[in-house]
Formats: sequence, C-alpha cells, structure tokens
Amino acid sequence: MTEEIMTYVNDSLFGVWFLIGAALVFWMQAGFAMVEAGFTRAKNTGNILMKNLMDFCIGTVMFILIGFSLLLGEDLVGFIGKPGFDIFTAYESFDFSNFVFNLVFCATTATIVSGAMAERTKFLSYCVYSAVISALIYPIEAHWIWGGGWLSQLGFHDFAGSCAIHMVGGICALIGATILGPRIGKFSKNKDGKITKVNAIPGHNIALGALGCFILWLGWYGFNGAACTSLEQLGSVFLTTTVSPAVATVVCMIFTWIKYGKPDVSMCLNASLAGLVAITAPCDVTDALGSIIIGAVAGLLVVFGVWLLDYKLHVDDPVGAVAVHMMNGIWGTLAVGLFATNTAPGYSIADANGNELVGLFYGGGFKLLGLQALGVVSVAAWAAVAIVITFFVIKAIFGLRVTEEEETVGLDSMEHGLTSAYAGFAIMDTVNTMEVNENTDLGVSDYTEATKTQKDAAVKVVSASTPATATGIYKVVIIAKLSRYDKLRRAMNALGVTGMTVTQVMGCGVQKGGGEKYRGVEVDATLLPKVKVEVVVSKIPVETVIEAAKKTLYTGHIGDGKIFVYDVAKVVKVRTGEEDVAALQDVE
Repeated sequence: MTEEIMTYVNDSLFGVWFLIGAALVFWMQAGFAMVEAGFTRAKNTGNILMKNLMDFCIGTVMFILIGFSLLLGEDLVGFIGKPGFDIFTAYESFDFSNFVFNLVFCATTATIVSGAMAERTKFLSYCVYSAVISALIYPIEAHWIWGGGWLSQLGFHDFAGSCAIHMVGGICALIGATILGPRIGKFSKNKDGKITKVNAIPGHNIALGALGCFILWLGWYGFNGAACTSLEQLGSVFLTTTVSPAVATVVCMIFTWIKYGKPDVSMCLNASLAGLVAITAPCDVTDALGSIIIGAVAGLLVVFGVWLLDYKLHVDDPVGAVAVHMMNGIWGTLAVGLFATNTAPGYSIADANGNELVGLFYGGGFKLLGLQALGVVSVAAWAAVAIVITFFVIKAIFGLRVTEEEETVGLDSMEHGLTSAYAGFAIMDTVNTMEVNENTDLGVSDYTEATKTQKDAAVKVVSASTPATATGIYKVVIIAKLSRYDKLRRAMNALGVTGMTVTQVMGCGVQKGGGEKYRGVEVDATLLPKVKVEVVVSKIPVETVIEAAKKTLYTGHIGDGKIFVYDVAKVVKVRTGEEDVAALQDVE
C-alpha cells in the first residue's frame, strides 16, 4: 500500500511539474519578444510585440484544428499522426496536459523566425506564415521525433527540441530572411551592385535584450526539464542546462574581447541562448564534461554564424536567430551522438532492436552519431522545402516585404497606426552611414600645431553680426560633440562666463572612427548626440569666447563643431527689469 501511495504521489507531483514546465515555456514568448525588440529599432517595437503575441494565439488556433492531431495522433506509416478532432468529440478522455505542453513548444518554433525577418515584413504575410508552420511544418516533423514516427523508431534522440524546434525555426528564419532581403542600409554597394561594406544597425535597447535573455534562460528549465520523470533526471537536466550556456557565454566573451578589442554585449547574450539551444537535445543524456564542451563550441559557433551571415552570405538577421537556433540546433543534435553517456539518470537511447546506444566519445562508435545526422538531414530537408513553398506562395498572393517608405517610417506607424511604442519619449532613428576618410581628416590633431585653415575647417565660425547692427552684446551658439561638453563648460567658466543654456541635440555629421563594433561590425552613425551651448556676452570679448571654444573642441577632423555669433538687440532681466549690459552682469 505504501509503495502504491508513493507511486501515486510521485506521478501526481511530476504531472504538476509537467504543467508548470509548460507555463515556463509559455513565458519564454515574453523573452523572445524582449530580445527581438531590444535588438531592433524603436520604430518597430510595437510590430515586434504584436508578432510575438500572434505567434502564440494563431498557433493555438491552428494546433486545435489540425496541428495536435498531426503530431500526436495515431501513427500513419511513420510519417504523420492521424488527423482528428478528439478535443471536440471526446473531451472527457482528451489528453489535456499533452496538448498544452506541445502547444507551447509549437509556438516557440514559429517565434524564432520573427527576429530574422524583423523590421521589413508585412504583418499579414507574417500571420499567414505563422499559421502554416503551426499547422503543418512543425507538427509533421515533430511527429517523426516525438509522436512515434520513423525517426523515433530508429533510435533518434532529441529530448527537448534542438532539432525539432530550434533547427527547424532557424532554417525557416534563414530562408525567410534570404527571400526577404536585407534592411535598408544594412549593406553598402558600389555602382555595379556589389556589396562593399557591412553596416551595423544597433538595437535600440540592449537592456530589453538582456531581460529577454534572462527570461528565456529561466524558461529553459521548463523547456528542458518538464518531461523528466525522476528527481535524479530532473537534477541532471537542470545541471546541464545551466553549465552549457554559462560556458558558452564565457567563451564568447573571451573570444570577442580578443577579436574585437572589447567584450561584445549583444553577442554574449546570443551566446547564452546558443548554449541553451545546443544542450536542448542532449540535456538528459550527457554529463558535466559533455555539457562544458557543448557549451564551449556553441559560444564560438554563434560568433562564426553572425560573421558568416554578414560577411559571406550577406543575409540580414537583426537578432542572430540563424546563428543561435539553426547552427546550434544542428550542433546540439549531433552532440547527442558524441556525448551521450549511460551514466546519466534515466538513460534510455536504444535502436530499433532495443540495443542501447551511447555517444562516440563514450565508446559507442558511430551508430548513434549516424542516426542523429540522418535526423538532421531529413528534418532540415522537410523544413526547407516546406518553408520555401510557403514563402513563395505568400509572396505571390500577399507580398512579403513592406514598401521602402513603410520600412523607413517604421512598422509601428505604417502597419498598426501606433505613433510610438514609447509614448512620451523622443525616439530617433540614428542609423545611417558616413565615414571618416581622406577628405574629412585634416591630418593634425593638436590645436597649437594646426594652421588657421585647419582650425577653421574643423570648427567653423559663422557670424551674423554687422557693424550697422552691433550693440556690443553677442549671443554665441556652440554645437559640439557631447563628449567635449565638460571641457567646454570649464573653458567658458575660466573666461568668466557663469551662465549658459545647454541643450542636447542630434547632429548630422561624420564620426571619427574609433573602431567601435556592434556584433562584429564597425559602427558608423550619421545622426550623433551633440550638445548646443548658448552664451550671451558683452564685457567678455566675443573673439576670446570663440578662440577658447575652438581650442577646446578641436581634434583635427571636419565636424568637430560649429560656432554661430549673433547680435543681440535687447536683453531684459525679468526679475529686476534691468536691460542690455546691466541685465548680464550676474551672468558673465
């Protein structure tokens, strides 16, 4: 009796954990939304949030209608589940938990594609794609792996979805982004149409991206652990699910620090996700050493993937979805054939004859690795063919890409009538490209050594003052780089100027190349943060103010700053009623 009670309690406990895990996987939708929104521009945030919401909602409808039965219905020749409507006709005996669990996984597959196609896809077309992948593409290949299909019968192992979810989503993302084409301004071309330069388009909010990464990492404990059936197995899965992304992130940090001179924040966030993707298939069958190696490779593979898409394939993937999900989905699936060990709790990989299979590095030979490779190739082929047909049909019927005007203005406004996802904040798209070159570098960075011509070219002075209108009171407006403000303030104070009006503005000009990189691509921004300083002087010679400002701002490049001088016809101090020079005496 005691044993029966304990069995019942154990089964009930893990049944509850199964549903809690499903809830954690659902919460990952928020993580995907935050990562994608943070890694893209503010003008498209509402569109991205809407796509992530509709991925789940449309996916739910399609999963009810056909997806669930294709995945877990009665097996038909190892290829698909038998379509049916048990959810309507036999609700009293319906497998509620399995439906919810598999639904949240299905929605994850669809969401992966959103990031790679962000900022230029028609919303209607995206909704149609999301319906197709949830209804047909994902359920059929997932049946092969988890629904009793032909791959599972052979002994193929993908515990939580490196292949079934991440690789499939990544392949769809790669094909979608390729057909769609890059965002405006991502690549520079010469007159022959050949790509000559990759341009960085930084995300508008890395803090959101980091929040999304942490949400996803938390959700991954449900993603990988929900199907565990013993405490020992659950503990082992939690361990490998922690170790792999942590190692991947450290490796990525070190590598980008060496390669780019500074550790890349967004790439390290991608590396955490890459380590999670890679451990998803082997999380239940590998040990600590295996998860360390899997994570280390993932940390390097994600950097390589981003570089490959940018510099060789010229595919624009704003969030790194292909590098994270496709490449590491493939790696994680193959890693089962290398690192699977029967020392892992609850180990159960066996071939069609019931013979236990272990990984190559644990003495199992190439058989399991071969089965894993077969699964990768088969599922990839299905996903690629199905999604190519899907996208070309959608393109022919609805069109796939928004117009140039819609992309430039932003999808929030043009697709959803949303003025901004950040009402009350001034959000400006600062991405375009201008380069420092031989025509902008003046060759001398020391102000004392520069000629008058070089000084005038770097910091232009425009005077609207004329002898006929001169009153002896002048307004000097200085436009400078934000980084020079503190020095400029001290220089003005040293002259005796104690009052000034300061405004932070955006300036259009050339930025001195400092080698800053975003995801391995050098950043050149046309709209740059500037500061506008306004002072009014009478007793202090205006020429002295101009010279001090020029000396402070000069770095030897065109675009160091501009100075405008205006006559002031009248000054009135409101508090005392004093006018003109007298009104300025407590300011200078």
